[in-house]
Amino acid sequence: MRKLTIKEFVDKSNIEIIEELMKKNNGYITSNELDMFDIHRMYLSIMKEKGIIKKISSGIYIDSNKIEDNYYVFSLSMPNVIFSHMTALYFHGLSMTAPTDVYDVTVKRNYNSIHLRKHNVFYVDNAVYELGLIEIKTSMENRVKAYDIERCICDIIRSKNRIDSKYIKHSVREYIKRKDKDLIKLYSYAKTLGIKEAVMDYIGMLYE
Repeated sequence: MRKLTIKEFVDKSNIEIIEELMKKNNGYITSNELDMFDIHRMYLSIMKEKGIIKKISSGIYIDSNKIEDNYYVFSLSMPNVIFSHMTALYFHGLSMTAPTDVYDVTVKRNYNSIHLRKHNVFYVDNAVYELGLIEIKTSMENRVKAYDIERCICDIIRSKNRIDSKYIKHSVREYIKRKDKDLIKLYSYAKTLGIKEAVMDYIGMLYE
């Protein structure tokens, strides 16, 4: 979303400004966004009492007429977390099943949060944390942080001891079928991650 400034909301009340921000953010507003516009958070409480918005997580609100996007809310509440592995492959259309309430996520090695306890967390060095990082749309058209397809393929092969082999084989086979696959990028990522031979052997085994 384009960063807005208070100058764009001349002659509007604080509640009208909040409603405009929500329209531009697919129905969502956070208390942090209000801080940037120097609007007191009490207006969120007023709007909540009036039934205009509802609170869905700490500091995160949604238009009462909107359906909550769990992936997006998770992303807003955990900005240092990246969707990865099979969860990211679901966004790319390469997973056999949709995630339920347990996500595959990647964080920096020194990151820790009690909110991640129920999820499948993968820790990586800072040097490769942003390798293949993109923004991708959920089914509700909200953008979240995830890894691109080639990074995900490398990750599931690298983490094969933690993922059912049938899911890995399905995703790799589907990747091989894609016209937009980038084997040069895949090779480059695999080399950077130190798993070049493992990835190339796996791709070669399933390549028809």
